Amino acid sequence: MSEQDVTVPAADESARVEQVAQADEKRRTGGLLKGAAGRNLGLVIALVALCVFGVATAGERFASLDNVLTILRLASVIGVLSIGMTFVITGGGIDLSVGSVVGLASVWATTVATQTMAEDIHWMVMVLCALGVGLGAGVINGVLIAYGKVVAFIATLAMLVAARGLAEIIADRQTQIVRVDGFLDVVRSSPLGLPMLVWIFALVAVAGWLLLNRTTFGRRTIAVGGNPEAARLAGIKVKRHTMYLYALAGLTAGIGGVMMLGRTTAGSSTNGQLYELDAIAAVVVGGTLLIGGRGTIVGTVLGVLIFSTLTNVFTQNNLSISAQAIAKGVIIVVAVLLQQRIAERSRAGT
Repeated sequence: MSEQDVTVPAADESARVEQVAQADEKRRTGGLLKGAAGRNLGLVIALVALCVFGVATAGERFASLDNVLTILRLASVIGVLSIGMTFVITGGGIDLSVGSVVGLASVWATTVATQTMAEDIHWMVMVLCALGVGLGAGVINGVLIAYGKVVAFIATLAMLVAARGLAEIIADRQTQIVRVDGFLDVVRSSPLGLPMLVWIFALVAVAGWLLLNRTTFGRRTIAVGGNPEAARLAGIKVKRHTMYLYALAGLTAGIGGVMMLGRTTAGSSTNGQLYELDAIAAVVVGGTLLIGGRGTIVGTVLGVLIFSTLTNVFTQNNLSISAQAIAKGVIIVVAVLLQQRIAERSRAGT
C-alpha cells in the first residue's frame, strides 16, 4: 500500500499526528529524570562544572569576556549544523555529508563569477548561492533516501565524498579569498557587542525550537522517527517529510558555509572537515535519540556548548589535541550508554 492509499480528513490529521508523536514520546522517555527538563538540567550541571574547572585551572584567562566570546564563536557553526542534524536524527535518519556541504557552499560562494555578481548586484548573491548549494545537496540526499530507498548512511556518505571532491575541482585546491567588502562588513560585525555568527546561531536555534515544538512539522518529525508505519497510517506523507528533513539539514549546512566565510574570510574545500561528526556528537549528548522519535533543540545547544567549552578548557591548559579527542570520545560513549538505558527502561515499562 502506498502513502497515497491512506486518506485522512484534513480536520483530523493534526490531532492524529500529535497523538502518534505524543504516544511514542511517552513510550520512549518513561519517567527518567522527569523528562526533558531533567535531562537538560543534567547538561546544565555538566556545563557549569566545566566552567568551574576552567576558572580553577586557567583563572581570568578562561573567565574573561573575550574568551567567552571565543567559545561562542567556536560553537556557532557547529551549532547551526547541529540544529539541522537534530531534525534528521529525530526523524530516524543520519546525515554524514553536512561538513562537506559546508566546504562546497563556501567554495561555490567565493568563485570569481559569484563574487563579481555580488559586487555588481548585492553581497546577498553570495549568501543565496551558499544557501542554494546547501539546499540542493540536502534535496538530493532526501530524494535518494526517501524515494530511491538508499540507506541514509550510504547516501549521505556518497554526498560527503562527492561534495568534497566537487569543491576541490571548483577551487582547484586553492583558497579563494572573499573580496566583497559589503559581505565582510556584515558577517564580521558585532551588533550589541555579540559577533554576528553568534546571533545567527541564536536565531537558527530559536527557529529550530519553534519548528520542532510548536508546529505540525515538528510533531510529524517525531512521529516519523518513532514509528514510520504508524505515522503513515495517521496520514503523514512519510517519504515527502523525510525529504524535507534532509533539505532542512542541507539548508543549515549552507548557512554554516556563509558563517565559515565570515570566520575565515576564505572559501576552501577543507572548510567544515569532520564537522558532521561534531554535530552528531552534540546532538546525541544533548539527548536526541539516535533511533529517532525524540529530539531536543535545547539539549542540542547545550551539547554544542559543552564540547566548545571543553575544547577551550583543554586549549587554555595547553593540553594536547589527542587528549581532547579522548575526552570527547568518553563523553559520547557515556551519552549513548545512557540512551540505551532509557530505551531499556522504556521497553520494560510497556
